[in-house]
Amino acid sequence: MESYLLSLGAGVLIGVVYSAIRVRSPAPPLIALVGLLGMLIGAQAIPSIKQWFGF
Repeated sequence: MESYLLSLGAGVLIGVVYSAIRVRSPAPPLIALVGLLGMLIGAQAIPSIKQWFGF
C-alpha cells in the first residue's frame, strides 16, 4: 500500500510542477486511464477471488 501512496504522491507533485511551468501533460486521455484502472482492478480481483473460494 505504501508504494501506491508514494506513486500517487509523485504523480501529484509532477502535476503541480507541470502546471507551474505551463507544460501540457503527456498523460493519456481520461478514457485510457479508466481502461487502465479496469485492468488493475481485474488483475487484483482474480487472486482475491481465488483466496475467497479457497482455490
